[in-house]
Amino acid sequence: MINLTIDNSPIEVAEGLSVLEACKQAGIKIPTLCYLEKIQAIGACRVCLVEIEGVHDLVASCVMPVSEGMKVSTNNRRVREARKVVVELLLSEHDGDCQTCDRNEDCELQNLAHDLGIKELRYEGEKALRCKDNSMVGLVRDSAKCISCRRCVTVCTAIQSVSALFPQSRGFKTTIGPAFAQNLDTVTCVQCGQCAAVCPVGAISERDQTDEVWAALDDPTKTVVVQTAPAIRAALGECFGMEPGTLVTGKMTTALRRMGFDAVFDTNFSADLTIMEEGTELLTRLKKALVDKEDVALPMFTSCSPGWIQFMEYFYPDMLPNLSTCKSPQQMMGAMVKTYYAQKLGKKPEEMFMVSVMPCTAKKFEAARAEMNSSGVQDVDVVLTTRELGKMITQAGIDFQALEDSEMDAPLGLGSGAADIFANTGGVMEAALRTAYELVTGRELPFDNLHVTPVAGLDGIKEAEITIEGTVPAWSFLEGVTAKIAVVHTLGNARKLIERIRAGEASYHFVEVMTCPGGCIGGGGQPRITTDEVRKKRIAAIYAEDEGKTLRKSHENEAVAKLYEDFLGAPLGHLSHELLHTKYTEKERV
Repeated sequence: MINLTIDNSPIEVAEGLSVLEACKQAGIKIPTLCYLEKIQAIGACRVCLVEIEGVHDLVASCVMPVSEGMKVSTNNRRVREARKVVVELLLSEHDGDCQTCDRNEDCELQNLAHDLGIKELRYEGEKALRCKDNSMVGLVRDSAKCISCRRCVTVCTAIQSVSALFPQSRGFKTTIGPAFAQNLDTVTCVQCGQCAAVCPVGAISERDQTDEVWAALDDPTKTVVVQTAPAIRAALGECFGMEPGTLVTGKMTTALRRMGFDAVFDTNFSADLTIMEEGTELLTRLKKALVDKEDVALPMFTSCSPGWIQFMEYFYPDMLPNLSTCKSPQQMMGAMVKTYYAQKLGKKPEEMFMVSVMPCTAKKFEAARAEMNSSGVQDVDVVLTTRELGKMITQAGIDFQALEDSEMDAPLGLGSGAADIFANTGGVMEAALRTAYELVTGRELPFDNLHVTPVAGLDGIKEAEITIEGTVPAWSFLEGVTAKIAVVHTLGNARKLIERIRAGEASYHFVEVMTCPGGCIGGGGQPRITTDEVRKKRIAAIYAEDEGKTLRKSHENEAVAKLYEDFLGAPLGHLSHELLHTKYTEKERV
C-alpha cells in the first residue's frame, strides 16, 4: 500500500495505481477526454493535469503512478487555469456546430467547457479540414469535430482487433481515420460502433434514421411495427436521467404506442425462436458427428451478433461453415412480421414497415444485407439505436419517467426469461443450454436458479463443461458425452480463442461470441459512456428481469409453439430454412 496526500487529505491506495485512479478512490473527480478506464491512459489530452509537490511542471494524472509520500493538488488555481487553457485551445480548432450537432448536451467536450466555467473563446485557431464520411450503413464520420483523443483507435485496435482507424500525420495536421484518408467503406470495418460509443464528441456516430421512422409513422398506407431488443430495457432509462440498470420495459412499450406504432413486439419472442432453431441445429450437428460419423463443422458458433459475422467474413472465411446458419433474432422477427403476421392482418409484405430498436450500430448494416429479404422485400426496414429511440421519445414530447407500464402485443410479444439474457455475455449460451439440456435429458439444467455461472460475468474468455447423463431415448447417443462450451465477448478475445482452436490448444462443441464488451448491454448504440460499472448494473437488471418471470425457457414459450403449429411446421423444417436461416460469404480484406 502507498500513503499519499491529495488536496491535504491523507489516503492509502494500492501500489501501481495512477494518480487519477487514486483520486477516484478518494471521491475526487478529475476531468478527462482521452482516458478510457482499463483501456487507454496516454496523457494525450492534458485535461487531467494535477500538481505534484516537488515537480516543476504539471503532470497528466492518468499516466503518473502514485508514490510513497506524494502530495497532490487537484484543484488549485494553477491546475484550474491550465485545464481551462487546454480546453479553450481544443475549442479554438473544433468545428463543433453545437446547436445542430448530434452530440449536443451529450458531448464530453461541451460538458467539460461548462464545468470549467468557459463562457467565451479567447483563442481563434485554424479549423481542421472537414471530411464527412457517409459511406457506411451504420456509421458516419465528421473529421472537423475530431479532437484526436485516439479513443476510437484504441478500441478498434486493442479491443476489437480490427484496426480500421489510425492516427496519421503529426501536430495540427493529425487526422484520425482509415489509412490514406479513405472512407470507412473502403477498409475492413465491421461497424460494431464501439468507436462511436467512446468518442467524446460528434466525430463518429450512428447514422441517424429517425426521420425515416417518423415518415413511416405518418404514412397511412403503412402498418408500422416495432421490435425492441432485450438490452434496451436496461439502458433506455439512462437517456432520461435514470440510473443505469433501471428496467423500463413497460414504460418503453407505452412510449412506443404513444409515438404511433401499430404494434409493439418483443425481440425476446424471436430470441426464443432462435433458440429452437439453433439448439436443433447444434443437436443435429452432434448427431451427424457422433452417430453418422460425418465430417461436421464443430465447434458451432452462435450467429446473433452482426459485427462478429462480418469479422468472420473478413478474417476467418475458412471457418464460416462453423457459424450457425440461424439468422439473428432481429432478422427472424422481420421475416415473421412480413409473412406470418402480415397474413394474419391480410396485408402484403410491402405494406408492412418493420422498425427495430437495437443496442447496436452493426444491426443497421445487418438489416440492409442483400440476403435478408426472405419475405420477398427487405425484412427489417430501419434499425434505431437506443440513443435514437431516446431522441424520438423526447421529440414526441413524452415525459418518459411519468409513463405507466403496459404490455407488448400478441402474438409476437411474448418472450421468456431465457430470451432476456440474450442481452448479456453468456446469455445466449445459457438460454440454449436451458432448452437443449432439458430436451435431451428430460430434466432442468443442473445449475442454481438455471444460471450457468461459469460463463457469466465480464471475463473475456469463459469455459465450462457439462456431462450429459440420463438421456431420453431419442438422444441416447449423447449419453456420457461431456459437452465443452466457451463464451467470449469483444472481437479481440474472439480472435484469441479462434487461434487457440486452430493451434489445437482448445476444443469445443459450442461457442458464443458477442462483439461488444459485456455483450449487447455494452453495444455501440447504447447510452454513453459505458464503463464496467455501468455494464454490471445493466447485466444485473437483465438477470432480475429473467428471474422475475414464470416463463424462463425458450421451448416453453406457447406463442413460439403456436407459430410452429400454425405456420413454420418444425425447427429446421423447409419453411424455417427458407425464412429463418442464411449463409455468409468471404469478404475481401483491405
